[in-house]
Amino acid sequence: MKVIINGKEFTAELSETKAATEFSELLPLTFEMEELNGNEKCRYLSKKLTEESKKVGKIEKGDIMLFGKSCLVIFYKSFETPYSYTRIGKILNPDGLEKAAGSWDAEVSFRE
Repeated sequence: MKVIINGKEFTAELSETKAATEFSELLPLTFEMEELNGNEKCRYLSKKLTEESKKVGKIEKGDIMLFGKSCLVIFYKSFETPYSYTRIGKILNPDGLEKAAGSWDAEVSFRE
């Protein structure tokens, strides 16, 4: 899968979850993702996906997760977390991800 953030293209791999499969069926998608907490971009999807939340303990830069059933999140920084998420995918080479994401809302496209 390709993830394009503010014009910079990244390659991502989908996880082996039902939610990831359901997400891939929605592609292609392009929308604004909201800046949140200085470490992530988020967007509520118009469709609820299958939630299989697990406490992940640590978020890695490049993780693409689902919070609840419809909040899609791309993390551009690594950090410890007490929250539970469903894995959607991972940006394989997140070099430049933080710079591309910026500290403002971002235009993001997901393509097969």
